[in-house]
Order: sequence, then C-alpha cells, then structure tokens
Amino acid sequence: MRHRIQSSAQRPDSPRRGRLNGFTLIELLVGLVLGMLTVLVISTVLANAEGKRRTIAMGSDAQANGTLSLYTLQRDMQMAGYGAAINPEALGCAIKGEYKDPSADASLPAIPFSTTLAPVVITDGAGGAPDQITVLQSRTRRFSAPMLLSINHPKTTEVFTVKSTFGATAGDLMIAVPAGGGDADNWCTVFTVTDAGSGGATGTVLDGTQVPHKSGGTSKWNRSSVFPDAGYLTGSYLLNMGQMSFNSYSIDANQNLVVTGITADAATGTPEILYPQIVNLQAMYGKATAGTTQVSSYDNTTPTTAADWQRVLAIRIALVARSNQYEKDIVTSSAPLWDVGASSTISGTVACGTSKCIQLKINHVPDWQHYRFKVYDTVVPLRNVLWNSAKTPGSS
Repeated sequence: MRHRIQSSAQRPDSPRRGRLNGFTLIELLVGLVLGMLTVLVISTVLANAEGKRRTIAMGSDAQANGTLSLYTLQRDMQMAGYGAAINPEALGCAIKGEYKDPSADASLPAIPFSTTLAPVVITDGAGGAPDQITVLQSRTRRFSAPMLLSINHPKTTEVFTVKSTFGATAGDLMIAVPAGGGDADNWCTVFTVTDAGSGGATGTVLDGTQVPHKSGGTSKWNRSSVFPDAGYLTGSYLLNMGQMSFNSYSIDANQNLVVTGITADAATGTPEILYPQIVNLQAMYGKATAGTTQVSSYDNTTPTTAADWQRVLAIRIALVARSNQYEKDIVTSSAPLWDVGASSTISGTVACGTSKCIQLKINHVPDWQHYRFKVYDTVVPLRNVLWNSAKTPGSS
C-alpha cells in the first residue's frame, strides 16, 4: 500500500504558513506617513496657539504700559500750575535762578536755571519726533498763597517785606514776580527762604512780615546777582513753591517714557524710567477764543505773551505704545493715526474719513513693521488756570 506523504507546506498547522501573516512594507510606509502628518498638524496647531498666546500677552503688556503712562501724565498735569498760576497776568514770565550746593567744590560754577512761569510747557519734537512736556507746580507741606510786597526790594537786599508770610517756612523755594507780570528787564527769580531763628539779627528771622533769603551758609539758591537790576517794587509778590515739582517727561533712545525732576534740593535731575515700550509722545495746547472759557482749537505753538498763555486752558496728549512681541510677518504697514478733529488747524494733518489725523512717527523703531502699536490719547483741563482766571483776554 502506498502512503501519500504531505509536505510541510501543505499542512494546515505548518509553522511556515504562520510567517506569511502581518504588515507589508507598503502598509508600514502608509502608517508612517500618517503618523508624521498627525505630528505635523499637532505641532502646527500648538505653534500657532503659542504664537497667539505670546501676541496676546505682549499686547496686554503694551496696553498696561500705555494706560499707566497716560494716567501718570494726566495725574501730574491736573495739578499743573498749583501755586504758580495765581495771577494770570504773570503767566509767561521768564524765571531765572542759580543753584550752588555749599558742600560742593568751591571752584565749581553755579548751575543756571531758567524756565517759563506756566503750568505746562511743550517742547515740540522736530520732524514728528517725540515732544517734551514740562509740568510746574508747588509742592508744599502746608499750602501755597501769594505774598504781596509792602515795600520795594532792591537787588542786593536779602529780605523781602510782605503783608503776610502766611504759609512760608524755612527751606521753601519761592519765585519773586514783578508787578505787572514782568518783561525783558524785569523777570521772575527763584530763591530759598532762610530763617536764623529767635535771637537772629534784623532781617534774618522769618516772621509775620519778613521773608529772609540770606546767601551763604546752607542756602543753595540765594544769589543776589540773579535779581533784576531794578529789584522788585511794591506790588510785586512771592509765589510759595515749597519743594517745587518741575517734571519734564520725554522718550529716551530706548523707547522708554522717562521723567527728569528738579526740586529745591537739586537744579539738575537724572532721567528716571517710568514705563517701557513707549515710542512717541505728542502734545498740543488747547486754546480758548478771547472772551470765552471754552477750548476752541488745539495747536503746538507755545505762547509768547501773558495774553496768549491765559488762553491755554487744556493740554491734549497722545502716546504710542509698542508690543514687545516681534512678528515674523509684517503686521504694521503704516504709521498709526491720531484723530485731532475736523476743525483742527494744525499743519501736517491727513484726511481720515470725515476728520483730520496726524501720522505718529514710528519708523525710528528698528523693524517697526514687525511690531504692533496702539495710540492712547486724552485731554487734560488745567484746573488751576481755570479756577484762577475770571476771564480770558479780550473779555470785558
């Protein structure tokens, strides 16, 4: 009998047949491609989400810097002119002074100081560059009240005789204002109140009617050579500035909002960084029409007469904040616009809808097209000017 022998390849339970099951090379390649595509999609989604998160976060930082910068400027300017804008007719008076610290090297010259008796002075930046805003106000621990001279004060005299010294204390910085408001030969002068105390020589003691300003000793501002040759006549008056707040706000080379302050203790100041990523600062005077107390126009022309200064009742400011996030794509194609109103007469405006706008310069910022910018603006009424002005020039 013949027996038919089956080969192992024909046996259903052969181990060689099991090795034929599994994934082919094509299936493996397809799976690999699908996996790579999945990873690519997930990575792209995560990258986009992270980019948007950084943009939003940096945008929030820019918003905070812009808002806080505007608030700081507004808060200081709201008090501008306190103690200084008592008499509207004296606005615009040239202020002169000299500072010398007695403890410094005697060979060092005195530091000259000069400014304008005005609540806010705008120094216009050339060609759209950032402006500088200077704010003057009294900073006294008590209160600031003008002191009317009762007798003439010659140039070399070291004591003012006034009707009342109410509110004055030793160390206060004062501004002598000539009767009539001042001119080229009769300017305003800065000096410091001194007090020899009880038992002091005549003219050296701060009392109810005398305001001494002795030179030498610890005095830093008292230099009679700065006073006008004619001195100060009866009817002139003294402004009590206390420790004085004289702050100048500007933008430094690194796009920071900085403030430089001068006080009774120093005639020069070091710029202090307030907020970063502020790339431009612009300001305009809000001026009323003669005979009214309502602002009718804005411009950046600094007044030159007391009559023109009395018309300045508000300050309009705008600043540009930049996001710190660099974008690979171009996200800013043109300078941001500041809407100044359809009735604006300021030069350099462009049409924006039915209104007029000023293009705020940002092209001085490196790679400016790859950053986002936002404009913040406000109008600040000069309250101390409004309260001390019963009328504007030209009113009856």
